[in-house]
Amino acid sequence: MNIVQIIPGSGGSFYCGNCLRDSKLVVALREQGHQVIKIPMYLPIFSDEHDLEEIPVFYGAVSIYLKQLYPIFRKAPAWIDRILNSKPILKMAASQAGSTNARGLEEMTVSMLLGEDGSQNDELERLVDWLEEHCKPDVIHISNALLLGLAHRIKERLNVKIVCSLQDEDVWVDAMQPTFQNQIWKLMSEKAKDVDLFIGVSHFFSKVMEERMNIPSEKIRSLYLGVDPEDYEFIPTKEKKRNIGYISRMCPENGLDILVDAFIQLKRNTAFNDVKLFLTGGSTGADTKYIAAIIKRIAKENLMGEVEFLDDFEDSGRMEFFRRVSVVSVPVRNGEAFGMYLLESMASGTPVIQPTLGAFPEIIGLSGGGVTYEPNTPEALCATLTACLSDSKSLNNLSLAARNGVEVHFNIHDHAKEMIEVYQKL
Repeated sequence: MNIVQIIPGSGGSFYCGNCLRDSKLVVALREQGHQVIKIPMYLPIFSDEHDLEEIPVFYGAVSIYLKQLYPIFRKAPAWIDRILNSKPILKMAASQAGSTNARGLEEMTVSMLLGEDGSQNDELERLVDWLEEHCKPDVIHISNALLLGLAHRIKERLNVKIVCSLQDEDVWVDAMQPTFQNQIWKLMSEKAKDVDLFIGVSHFFSKVMEERMNIPSEKIRSLYLGVDPEDYEFIPTKEKKRNIGYISRMCPENGLDILVDAFIQLKRNTAFNDVKLFLTGGSTGADTKYIAAIIKRIAKENLMGEVEFLDDFEDSGRMEFFRRVSVVSVPVRNGEAFGMYLLESMASGTPVIQPTLGAFPEIIGLSGGGVTYEPNTPEALCATLTACLSDSKSLNNLSLAARNGVEVHFNIHDHAKEMIEVYQKL
């Protein structure tokens, strides 16, 4: 089959689970003999731009932001757009506060959902022109429902089937100003008619979006995400030091402060003098003050020598991180639709410790590769870490179950076959 994947990028400034999700699927589909073109939007998907393959970044983040804010830029000559969409400018934008945050981008989100009636109509036509000239897709897979403004014009011009993944749209919309939230949910619901099938990444989140977007049950299906176990070095916890890891964007929503406070409490027990905390996943400018406050808290407890921030979270850096930790916890405050770091951790033989929120109980229950706790407080997390790190035999059993759970239930090759069956049925 000929497949096009449209993926919004993060520019590699932080660990982006959705970027990894889509890129891993593209690789698996290609390995099964299908032609897949990956089209980045807003920013490059990864920092080293190995995702671009000579394909332009559409809807360049700097250009469309300026055109939304200052209409005069909509009449700027083409060379201005080329400069604003250049790799150095987009890299700089990826690291700035607000470039990947919902707050402050409400009007932009509305305009994007309006599609050909929005302020980015010229860019939409450019995208469709490029697709028409360079691709003859059987299906176009849109990364998330916030991009549904693309669907009507693509379907109208290319007469192609459209699939849309669903993952954490609620996190983005619910972080916006209340006056915009209802409008955006209503727009996504209206634009859903242009999609042939929605794919939820967990049963939990399919149900959430079915209700919030009023999607008919026959237009939505749940397919778990996957990774290739062979891409990860399996090291059982009995061969590792008793270290704790965090791998995700370092921001309040992902609960980094909850984990740090739990670690501080844990270290007050001399039985855990050997335990260290490794933190990775990157950040944006919006997270700078938050991270500075966390570092100040660690320093106040005289634990700077026990906590290490790792800058490299892509490829080899990520693999080195998993070699150094025995458990991973990302205590997301409100839970989430899935969490690619769960699969990456478990494939490496690293059990996960997550709050009983969102899809975490569903994923951990199916894999058997971790434990959940409640409520999502430092005290409850500390108690769970204490229990896990105190029982080396049980922790190693979780490690073995984690790897097996990924191989059996979350294998990207099985996921790719399921996705192809969906495409073929359409």
